[in-house]
Amino acid sequence: MTFTSKTTANSGHAPSWYAASARDKRVRPRLEGQVEADVCIIGAGFTGVSAALELAERGYSVVVVEADRIGFGASGRNGGQIVNGYSRDLQTIAGRYGQDKAAKLGAMSLEGGRIIRDRVKKYGIDCDLVDGGFFAAFTEKQVREMEAHRAHWQKHGHDGLEMVSKAEVGNYVRSGRYVGGMIDRLGGHIHPLNLVLGQAAAVESLSGRIFENSRVTSVEKGAKPLVRTERGAVRAQYVLVCGNAYLGTLLPEIGGRMMPVSSQVMATEPIDPQLIRRLLPANYCVEDANYILDYYRRTADDRLLYGGGIGYGGQDPKDLTAIIRPNMLRTFPELAKVKIDYAWSGNFALTLTRIPHMGRLSDNVYFSHGDSGHGVTTTHLLGKILGEAVAGHAERFDIWSSLPNLPFPGGKRFRVPFTMIGAWWYGLRDRLGL
Repeated sequence: MTFTSKTTANSGHAPSWYAASARDKRVRPRLEGQVEADVCIIGAGFTGVSAALELAERGYSVVVVEADRIGFGASGRNGGQIVNGYSRDLQTIAGRYGQDKAAKLGAMSLEGGRIIRDRVKKYGIDCDLVDGGFFAAFTEKQVREMEAHRAHWQKHGHDGLEMVSKAEVGNYVRSGRYVGGMIDRLGGHIHPLNLVLGQAAAVESLSGRIFENSRVTSVEKGAKPLVRTERGAVRAQYVLVCGNAYLGTLLPEIGGRMMPVSSQVMATEPIDPQLIRRLLPANYCVEDANYILDYYRRTADDRLLYGGGIGYGGQDPKDLTAIIRPNMLRTFPELAKVKIDYAWSGNFALTLTRIPHMGRLSDNVYFSHGDSGHGVTTTHLLGKILGEAVAGHAERFDIWSSLPNLPFPGGKRFRVPFTMIGAWWYGLRDRLGL
């Protein structure tokens, strides 16, 4: 057996290494009865908690209602990699929306990582923050694409990217699979659940209130919207909808324009420190350049955390390790006898354009979702922008909300098979080296 199921001792979370190693396992109260606030935020993931902290720092009274636990969704289950930019590069954004919009989004593209680092420092959040990321290339074509990507990024002020030759790959990852790559000194990795929990505690230190196990059942728009939960309600001046892939059927007018997609992650048992340091000597996080990519990194307790694979529609494979472990062993054959202690999945929200979707449902009900796999940094940026908009500074919000967001072809019934066909095609190109 290579997989040993571990308990998280953290009720309500996925059976992940993150939940088991979370520094704050307190359960917040359920919302009972009606309360009032300046702003009610639906969802206690990165977007919602980032917005709550921005608003609390500005002096607003904030209530966050969460259906499960803080960081229950993708925010507390992801690979923990600080990857700058968006799910589509700035060249693609310029081609779609024009150079002006690309320049404005480019000016914001490094901000998410800065927000994370600033808050970690300001609030003393212990989340295993490590700087540095490596993008690994399987083919010379991928290397050339990275070179073009680097040149374009430099035009937007990102000078932390450096190309890596095949001879230099071993400085970052000891694997024979790669022909080169690129490092991002402004990238990095964190324990994401501890990050969101630390920011939630910061919100509470500024008198913000967070209620867990308080699923929203309806949102009544109006001059003072009313957000109803199973046992309570929040009357507020503004509502921010930040449920992302876990929004469900609450607001079909926006839920129908994103699709939940699952990604699978596993964590090994603690590995001999000399071995794990030899395999990943710089302690950078790594992701490869394939369309359906693998990503991995060392943890603070010397495990290898390895993720990859996708399930459109949020469907999970029956055996997570059977999907991920073979890829891990192709990368690191030395780990053949290493046991897997944890395996889990989580959903992120995908949009058809692969660009986040922000907008208004009314004058005082805003939403943000659909970070499409680049959520760790982007959610922090967009949460801050939601807070700015409530405070009367909607210039950046209006840039994002002006971007067209399209429904998936085939509607809810056929969006999964149509998307799978596209993913199959790009996956085939990766396998053929095209």
